[in-house]
Amino acid sequence: SVFSAVTIGTDMLELDCHITKDEQVVVSHDANLKRSTGVNVNVSDLKYCELPPYLCKLDVPFQRACKCEGTDTRIPLLKEVFEAFPETPINIDIKVNNNVLIQKVRLCLRRSERVTLTVCAEMRYSNSDIPILFSLQRVLLILGLFFTGLLPFVPIREQFFEIPMPSIILKLKEPHIISKGHKFLIWLSDTLLMRKALFDHLTARGIQVYIWVLNEEHEYKRAFDLGATGVMTDYPTKLKEFLNNMSA
Repeated sequence: SVFSAVTIGTDMLELDCHITKDEQVVVSHDANLKRSTGVNVNVSDLKYCELPPYLCKLDVPFQRACKCEGTDTRIPLLKEVFEAFPETPINIDIKVNNNVLIQKVRLCLRRSERVTLTVCAEMRYSNSDIPILFSLQRVLLILGLFFTGLLPFVPIREQFFEIPMPSIILKLKEPHIISKGHKFLIWLSDTLLMRKALFDHLTARGIQVYIWVLNEEHEYKRAFDLGATGVMTDYPTKLKEFLNNMSA
């Protein structure tokens, strides 16, 4: 659970937000609740009080054939998460391009007085005091600057470089359904993104480098060997054990 993750020393929580019909900001990975609740309905089509509960067992998106279990099945409000973890840094991913949602998240941040403890890519143009992530367009720009040798001469306003490890896609699908063309694109993306020289340059400039979503020890090792500041995982206990073994 999230409480267990914080208890063992997780440095940051990552969560996704959506808005209900009555403009309540909720924490949910999916816009449509079929996968997580069994009910084929969109969050935005229901009032908060009408939202169905989570299933007791949910698939782990980045770990094929694995499930997580829990007893608290209510979809929480963002403000409740802030209240439960007032001192824990949180990375918010606003899943839809919705100005009302962005404004509501901003208001929630202000009221909770945790602006500097929250990272959100969607706030880059409206809240200079909120730490910001690189958008996809900015990640591509950074890569272009890196490979042309111009990156050291360009100012960077973001504080967090958060990217996927493309190679993990191969473990999420049956090998026989991945075409050769798809495998080549995954290999190329992985080769371009997973660059120790790039990560070292960014961290030297005070930028945190996070790689997601890694759930195996060999993935953790690769990320840290490349110079990543941290990784995002579905299994914080496993990551904690890995880090303890590294420092032993």
